[in-house]
Amino acid sequence: MKTRILSLAFMTAFAVSGYGQKLATRNGYVKFFSKTPVENIEAENNQVSSVIDTESGDFAFLVQIKAFRFEKALMQEHFNENYMESGKFPQASFQGSIDNFSSVNLKKEGEYPVTLKGTMNIHGQEQKIVEEAVVVVKGEKVSLNSKFKISPKDYGVKIPAAKKDNIADVLDVTVKMDYDKK
Repeated sequence: MKTRILSLAFMTAFAVSGYGQKLATRNGYVKFFSKTPVENIEAENNQVSSVIDTESGDFAFLVQIKAFRFEKALMQEHFNENYMESGKFPQASFQGSIDNFSSVNLKKEGEYPVTLKGTMNIHGQEQKIVEEAVVVVKGEKVSLNSKFKISPKDYGVKIPAAKKDNIADVLDVTVKMDYDKK
C-alpha cells in the first residue's frame, strides 16, 4: 500500500512539475558496489524517478529493483530472485527532505552542500537515514549527488552462508539525480 501511495505521489509531482514548484526526473541514477577479496559486484540503474519540492525541500526517489543491470546476467538473476525477491519487493524508495534546502539558490550557479534526512525502504524494511549530498546548479540544470553506505542485513536481505564471502557486509551506494529547472 505504501508503495502505491509513493507511486501516486510521483505521478502527481510529474503532473505539476511544469509550475516551478517541483523538480522531477524519471532518469535518475543509482549504483551500488560490493568489494570483497573474492569478487567485486557492481550494478547500475538509470530508471530512477525522483522529485524535489523547491518550496519545502521534500525529496523522494523510487527505484525499480529489476532495472539494476549487472556485468553478468547470472548475478542479475540471483540478485532479483534470491536476494532482493523483486517479485515480492519490486521497488526501493527514499522519502524525506533536504534538511537545509533553503540554502540552495536555484537562480545562482554553484555547489551547495545539503543533508538528506528520511526513510529508506528496501526489501520491505524501513530505516531512518541521514546522509550528506551536494546540490549543483548549472544553467538550466539542477543535480543532486550523494554517496553513502548501506548494509543488506539492515533491510532483511539474507545472504546464504555459501555466498557470505562474495558479498560485502556494507555496500557503497551512489545516487545522482539530474533535473531540468524548466
